[in-house]
Amino acid sequence: MKAVITVVGKDTVGILAKVSGICAEYKVNIIDVSQTVMDDMFCMIMMADITDSTVDFAAFADRLEQYGKDNRLAIHTMHEEIFNSMHRI
Repeated sequence: MKAVITVVGKDTVGILAKVSGICAEYKVNIIDVSQTVMDDMFCMIMMADITDSTVDFAAFADRLEQYGKDNRLAIHTMHEEIFNSMHRI
């Protein structure tokens, strides 16, 4: 199973490193990442494989969201099934 992780906020050093570190902590493998900085805004989308995660999806998503709140970032983690359902015609 996969998850889509989005991160948006004011650019600071280490955002990618910290988010990927949280993924590694829970054995979530980052498959692909795209990031850009627009003016001072950091924008990133990650595709992650959650098959071997050591916690359930909700706990993983909550951990990322809390990191975002603590660091003034909007982090949203969406399960692949929900993402696919939202984008079906």
